[in-house]
Amino acid sequence: MAMLEIKDLSVYYGVIQALKGISFEVNEGEVIALIGANGAGKTTTLHTVSGLIAPKSGSVIFEGQDITKTPAHKIVSMGMAHVPEGRRVFASLSVLQNLRLGAYTRNDKEEIEESLRKVYKRFPRLEERKNQPAGTLSGGEQQMLAMGRALMSNPRIILMDEPSMGLSPILVNEIFDIIKEVSAGGTTVLLVEQNAKKALSIADRGYVLETGRIVLEGKAQELLNNKSVQSAYLGE
Repeated sequence: MAMLEIKDLSVYYGVIQALKGISFEVNEGEVIALIGANGAGKTTTLHTVSGLIAPKSGSVIFEGQDITKTPAHKIVSMGMAHVPEGRRVFASLSVLQNLRLGAYTRNDKEEIEESLRKVYKRFPRLEERKNQPAGTLSGGEQQMLAMGRALMSNPRIILMDEPSMGLSPILVNEIFDIIKEVSAGGTTVLLVEQNAKKALSIADRGYVLETGRIVLEGKAQELLNNKSVQSAYLGE
């Protein structure tokens, strides 16, 4: 059984249909890349999966349980975390306060402290800057903070929306190395990313979204070698 199953999901913004009956699945331990142009429906997909948007029809099944109508905060406590597009850190709060907010659904104090130690080990810069307001961090550091904050909920699956957006090439490599580490540590990853080449290079499988529909799916390497994917998304 797949860890996450999306079945015939349709989403509207007013009269505009953003998702047109998409279906896909994510198996435990996989990195799945969801690629496509701006406006294809990638972010809408993540928002619907994590409970921020209610679909018009279709269902979201997480670990065998229908969570289509479950509130977002309850979905977090079930083991799903969402790293939103644009980081969305709390600028006036310190780095440490942001991280602690990531654990707000947990009450196991010793395990929360252990999670904090793990986040600091993975992101040493966050420990160095733990008392700084999050708004004073660089873009790359804010992305690390957003990822660290999500990991503080101890998720079984993490949804990442455009983690490389606005970052320098060096930082992009660093962020993708961290995503690989997160996956190797046992967390399943659903990755939405404009940088299709980079996303597919670390993914197990991928889905291509176009105007609210999945038009292609397959192993990441097959999609990397696909001529239509190369010309549309890889600049080749």
